[in-house]
Amino acid sequence: MVSKVTEYADDSARILSRIDTSRPHTARIWNYWTGGKDNYPVDREAGDQIRNLHPGIVDYAMADRHFLGRSVHHLAGEAGIRQFLDIGTGLPSADNTHEVAQRVAPDARVVYVDNDPLVLAHARALLTSSPEGRTDYLDADLRDVDSILEQAAKTLDLSEPVALMLLGVVIFIGDDEESRRIVRRLMDALPSGSHLVLSHTITSPAMPEVDQAVAFWNEHGTPKLTQRTPEQIVRYFDGLELLEPGLVSCTRWRPDPGEGPEPEEVAMYCGVARKP
Repeated sequence: MVSKVTEYADDSARILSRIDTSRPHTARIWNYWTGGKDNYPVDREAGDQIRNLHPGIVDYAMADRHFLGRSVHHLAGEAGIRQFLDIGTGLPSADNTHEVAQRVAPDARVVYVDNDPLVLAHARALLTSSPEGRTDYLDADLRDVDSILEQAAKTLDLSEPVALMLLGVVIFIGDDEESRRIVRRLMDALPSGSHLVLSHTITSPAMPEVDQAVAFWNEHGTPKLTQRTPEQIVRYFDGLELLEPGLVSCTRWRPDPGEGPEPEEVAMYCGVARKP
Protein backbone atom coordinates (compact mmCIF):
# COMPACT_ATOMS: atom_id res chain seq x y z
CA MET A 1 0.00 0.00 0.00
CA VAL A 2 1.32 3.46 -0.92
CA SER A 3 1.50 5.79 2.07
CA LYS A 4 -0.03 9.25 2.07
CA VAL A 5 3.46 10.70 2.53
CA THR A 6 4.64 8.94 -0.63
CA GLU A 7 1.55 10.06 -2.54
CA TYR A 8 2.09 13.63 -1.40
CA ALA A 9 5.78 13.54 -2.41
CA ASP A 10 4.95 12.09 -5.83
CA ASP A 11 2.19 14.65 -6.36
CA SER A 12 4.48 17.50 -5.30
CA ALA A 13 7.16 16.27 -7.75
CA ARG A 14 4.60 16.29 -10.58
CA ILE A 15 3.49 19.79 -9.62
CA LEU A 16 7.06 21.15 -9.43
CA SER A 17 7.86 19.63 -12.84
CA ARG A 18 5.30 22.03 -14.37
CA ILE A 19 7.16 25.14 -13.20
CA ASP A 20 8.76 27.08 -16.06
CA THR A 21 11.67 29.19 -14.83
CA SER A 22 12.68 30.34 -18.31
CA ARG A 23 9.94 32.99 -18.54
CA PRO A 24 8.74 35.47 -15.90
CA HIS A 25 5.38 34.72 -14.31
CA THR A 26 2.91 37.17 -12.78
CA ALA A 27 2.48 35.35 -9.45
CA ARG A 28 6.23 35.25 -8.88
CA ILE A 29 6.78 38.88 -9.92
CA TRP A 30 3.94 39.96 -7.60
CA ASN A 31 5.67 37.97 -4.86
CA TYR A 32 8.95 39.77 -5.61
CA TRP A 33 7.33 43.21 -5.52
CA THR A 34 5.64 42.52 -2.18
CA GLY A 35 8.85 41.35 -0.51
CA GLY A 36 8.52 37.58 -0.95
CA LYS A 37 11.26 35.07 -1.73
CA ASP A 38 9.34 32.67 -4.00
CA ASN A 39 10.66 33.98 -7.30
CA TYR A 40 13.50 33.41 -9.78
CA PRO A 41 16.11 35.68 -11.42
CA VAL A 42 13.97 35.90 -14.58
CA ASP A 43 11.07 37.21 -12.46
CA ARG A 44 13.22 39.74 -10.63
CA GLU A 45 14.74 41.01 -13.88
CA ALA A 46 11.31 41.48 -15.48
CA GLY A 47 9.95 43.00 -12.28
CA ASP A 48 12.74 45.57 -12.22
CA GLN A 49 12.21 46.44 -15.89
CA ILE A 50 8.49 46.92 -15.33
CA ARG A 51 9.20 49.04 -12.26
CA ASN A 52 11.50 51.22 -14.36
CA LEU A 53 8.64 51.80 -16.80
CA HIS A 54 6.14 52.38 -14.01
CA PRO A 55 7.79 53.19 -10.65
CA GLY A 56 4.41 53.10 -8.86
CA ILE A 57 3.74 49.45 -9.71
CA VAL A 58 4.84 48.19 -6.28
CA ASP A 59 2.46 50.66 -4.64
CA TYR A 60 -0.56 49.20 -6.35
CA ALA A 61 0.61 45.65 -5.71
CA MET A 62 0.65 46.54 -2.01
CA ALA A 63 -2.64 48.45 -2.30
CA ASP A 64 -4.33 45.35 -3.72
CA ARG A 65 -2.98 43.28 -0.84
CA HIS A 66 -4.20 45.77 1.76
CA PHE A 67 -7.62 45.87 0.08
CA LEU A 68 -7.83 42.10 0.53
CA GLY A 69 -7.24 42.49 4.25
CA ARG A 70 -9.77 45.29 4.73
CA SER A 71 -12.49 43.64 2.63
CA VAL A 72 -12.13 40.21 4.28
CA HIS A 73 -12.09 41.80 7.73
CA HIS A 74 -15.35 43.60 6.91
CA LEU A 75 -17.01 40.52 5.45
CA ALA A 76 -16.04 38.19 8.29
CA GLY A 77 -16.96 40.87 10.82
CA GLU A 78 -19.84 43.23 10.01
CA ALA A 79 -21.26 41.12 7.17
CA GLY A 80 -21.04 37.83 9.10
CA ILE A 81 -19.62 35.83 6.17
CA ARG A 82 -18.09 32.51 7.20
CA GLN A 83 -17.16 31.09 3.79
CA PHE A 84 -14.67 32.38 1.22
CA LEU A 85 -13.90 31.13 -2.30
CA ASP A 86 -10.62 32.80 -3.31
CA ILE A 87 -9.85 32.24 -7.01
CA GLY A 88 -6.44 33.30 -8.33
CA THR A 89 -4.98 33.40 -4.85
CA GLY A 90 -1.34 33.83 -5.90
CA LEU A 91 1.65 32.86 -3.79
CA PRO A 92 1.01 32.76 -0.02
CA SER A 93 2.33 35.72 1.95
CA ALA A 94 1.39 37.53 5.14
CA ASP A 95 -2.31 37.99 5.91
CA ASN A 96 -3.82 35.55 3.43
CA THR A 97 -7.62 35.37 3.20
CA HIS A 98 -8.01 32.57 5.76
CA GLU A 99 -5.68 34.28 8.25
CA VAL A 100 -7.64 37.55 8.15
CA ALA A 101 -11.03 35.79 8.21
CA GLN A 102 -10.14 33.35 11.00
CA ARG A 103 -8.75 36.09 13.22
CA VAL A 104 -12.25 37.56 13.15
CA ALA A 105 -14.18 34.26 12.95
CA PRO A 106 -12.08 31.18 13.81
CA ASP A 107 -14.71 28.88 12.26
CA ALA A 108 -14.42 30.49 8.80
CA ARG A 109 -13.88 28.16 5.86
CA VAL A 110 -11.72 29.13 2.89
CA VAL A 111 -11.14 27.41 -0.45
CA TYR A 112 -8.24 28.71 -2.53
CA VAL A 113 -8.11 28.16 -6.30
CA ASP A 114 -5.13 28.66 -8.60
CA ASN A 115 -3.52 26.85 -11.53
CA ASP A 116 0.09 27.91 -11.01
CA PRO A 117 2.20 24.93 -9.89
CA LEU A 118 4.47 26.97 -7.61
CA VAL A 119 1.42 28.44 -5.90
CA LEU A 120 0.00 24.95 -5.42
CA ALA A 121 3.24 23.58 -3.98
CA HIS A 122 3.49 26.41 -1.44
CA ALA A 123 -0.22 26.50 -0.65
CA ARG A 124 -0.21 22.91 0.56
CA ALA A 125 2.56 23.70 2.99
CA LEU A 126 1.55 27.17 4.16
CA LEU A 127 -2.22 27.62 3.88
CA THR A 128 -3.15 25.86 7.10
CA SER A 129 -6.38 26.47 8.98
CA SER A 130 -7.38 27.29 12.53
CA PRO A 131 -8.62 24.23 14.48
CA GLU A 132 -12.20 25.52 14.32
CA GLY A 133 -12.22 26.37 10.61
CA ARG A 134 -11.08 24.70 7.44
CA THR A 135 -8.83 25.59 4.50
CA ASP A 136 -8.58 23.75 1.20
CA TYR A 137 -6.82 24.33 -2.12
CA LEU A 138 -7.95 23.49 -5.67
CA ASP A 139 -5.70 23.22 -8.72
CA ALA A 140 -8.01 24.77 -11.34
CA ASP A 141 -8.35 27.57 -13.87
CA LEU A 142 -10.86 30.41 -13.48
CA ARG A 143 -12.58 29.18 -16.65
CA ASP A 144 -13.29 25.79 -15.04
CA VAL A 145 -16.43 27.08 -13.32
CA ASP A 146 -18.28 23.77 -13.00
CA SER A 147 -15.22 21.96 -11.64
CA ILE A 148 -14.47 24.75 -9.16
CA LEU A 149 -17.99 24.75 -7.80
CA GLU A 150 -18.17 20.97 -7.60
CA GLN A 151 -14.88 20.67 -5.73
CA ALA A 152 -15.46 23.73 -3.52
CA ALA A 153 -18.76 22.19 -2.36
CA LYS A 154 -16.74 19.52 -0.55
CA THR A 155 -15.53 22.20 1.87
CA LEU A 156 -18.10 25.00 1.57
CA ASP A 157 -21.87 24.86 1.99
CA LEU A 158 -23.01 26.59 -1.19
CA SER A 159 -26.53 26.97 0.18
CA GLU A 160 -25.11 29.51 2.67
CA PRO A 161 -23.54 32.91 1.79
CA VAL A 162 -20.05 32.83 0.31
CA ALA A 163 -17.59 35.64 -0.44
CA LEU A 164 -16.22 35.15 -3.96
CA MET A 165 -12.73 36.68 -4.10
CA LEU A 166 -11.45 37.59 -7.58
CA LEU A 167 -8.45 39.81 -6.90
CA GLY A 168 -6.33 40.56 -9.95
CA VAL A 169 -7.44 37.42 -11.80
CA VAL A 170 -10.12 38.53 -14.29
CA ILE A 171 -7.34 40.43 -16.07
CA PHE A 172 -6.21 37.08 -17.51
CA ILE A 173 -9.46 36.63 -19.47
CA GLY A 174 -9.03 38.70 -22.62
CA ASP A 175 -12.60 38.68 -23.90
CA ASP A 176 -14.93 41.05 -22.04
CA GLU A 177 -18.08 39.02 -22.55
CA GLU A 178 -16.43 35.75 -21.59
CA SER A 179 -14.99 37.25 -18.42
CA ARG A 180 -18.35 38.73 -17.36
CA ARG A 181 -20.07 35.43 -18.15
CA ILE A 182 -17.63 33.58 -15.87
CA VAL A 183 -18.24 35.98 -12.99
CA ARG A 184 -22.03 35.75 -13.50
CA ARG A 185 -21.97 31.94 -13.52
CA LEU A 186 -20.02 31.85 -10.29
CA MET A 187 -22.30 34.36 -8.57
CA ASP A 188 -25.45 32.67 -9.92
CA ALA A 189 -24.37 29.49 -8.11
CA LEU A 190 -24.17 31.32 -4.77
CA PRO A 191 -27.16 32.24 -2.58
CA SER A 192 -28.54 35.61 -1.55
CA GLY A 193 -26.26 37.34 0.92
CA SER A 194 -23.12 36.24 -0.90
CA HIS A 195 -20.56 38.88 -1.88
CA LEU A 196 -18.29 39.54 -4.84
CA VAL A 197 -14.85 41.02 -4.07
CA LEU A 198 -13.00 42.01 -7.25
CA SER A 199 -9.94 44.03 -8.20
CA HIS A 200 -8.63 44.81 -11.69
CA THR A 201 -5.86 46.83 -13.33
CA ILE A 202 -7.25 49.88 -15.14
CA THR A 203 -6.24 51.73 -18.27
CA SER A 204 -6.54 55.49 -18.10
CA PRO A 205 -5.22 58.46 -20.14
CA ALA A 206 -4.01 59.85 -16.81
CA MET A 207 -1.70 56.84 -16.30
CA PRO A 208 0.07 56.13 -19.63
CA GLU A 209 3.00 54.48 -17.84
CA VAL A 210 0.68 51.66 -16.76
CA ASP A 211 -0.15 50.89 -20.39
CA GLN A 212 3.59 50.81 -21.19
CA ALA A 213 4.29 48.41 -18.32
CA VAL A 214 1.45 46.08 -19.37
CA ALA A 215 2.62 46.16 -23.01
CA PHE A 216 6.13 45.18 -21.88
CA TRP A 217 4.71 42.37 -19.77
CA ASN A 218 2.56 40.99 -22.57
CA GLU A 219 5.60 40.89 -24.83
CA HIS A 220 7.88 39.09 -22.38
CA GLY A 221 5.82 37.39 -19.66
CA THR A 222 3.05 34.90 -19.03
CA PRO A 223 0.08 34.83 -18.78
CA LYS A 224 -1.03 37.85 -20.83
CA LEU A 225 -2.90 40.70 -19.12
CA THR A 226 -5.95 42.68 -20.25
CA GLN A 227 -6.53 46.17 -18.92
CA ARG A 228 -10.02 47.63 -18.71
CA THR A 229 -11.51 51.03 -17.98
CA PRO A 230 -13.39 51.64 -14.72
CA GLU A 231 -16.59 51.73 -16.80
CA GLN A 232 -15.85 48.22 -18.06
CA ILE A 233 -14.84 46.90 -14.65
CA VAL A 234 -18.03 48.05 -12.90
CA ARG A 235 -20.01 45.81 -15.26
CA TYR A 236 -18.79 42.78 -13.28
CA PHE A 237 -21.05 43.96 -10.48
CA ASP A 238 -24.23 44.11 -12.61
CA GLY A 239 -27.23 42.87 -10.63
CA LEU A 240 -25.39 43.20 -7.31
CA GLU A 241 -25.50 45.88 -4.62
CA LEU A 242 -22.16 47.72 -4.58
CA LEU A 243 -21.09 48.60 -1.06
CA GLU A 244 -19.79 52.08 -0.32
CA PRO A 245 -17.60 53.65 -1.62
CA GLY A 246 -18.34 51.79 -4.87
CA LEU A 247 -15.70 51.03 -7.50
CA VAL A 248 -12.58 52.94 -6.48
CA SER A 249 -8.79 52.78 -6.38
CA CYS A 250 -7.72 50.02 -3.97
CA THR A 251 -6.14 52.67 -1.76
CA ARG A 252 -9.53 54.37 -1.36
CA TRP A 253 -11.70 51.39 -0.38
CA ARG A 254 -12.40 52.13 3.28
CA PRO A 255 -8.82 53.14 4.14
CA ASP A 256 -7.69 52.59 7.70
CA PRO A 257 -7.82 55.60 10.04
CA GLY A 258 -4.62 57.60 9.84
CA GLU A 259 -4.00 57.00 6.13
CA GLY A 260 -4.98 60.58 5.35
CA PRO A 261 -8.18 62.16 3.99
CA GLU A 262 -7.60 61.09 0.37
CA PRO A 263 -4.98 58.36 -0.32
CA GLU A 264 -3.21 58.61 -3.66
CA GLU A 265 -4.90 56.78 -6.52
CA VAL A 266 -3.31 53.66 -7.99
CA ALA A 267 -4.07 51.85 -11.26
CA MET A 268 -5.74 48.94 -9.45
CA TYR A 269 -9.48 49.43 -8.92
CA CYS A 270 -11.72 47.37 -6.67
CA GLY A 271 -15.19 46.91 -5.31
CA VAL A 272 -17.27 44.75 -2.97
CA ALA A 273 -20.90 43.95 -3.75
CA ARG A 274 -23.69 41.95 -2.11
CA LYS A 275 -26.02 39.59 -3.93
CA PRO A 276 -29.61 40.61 -3.01
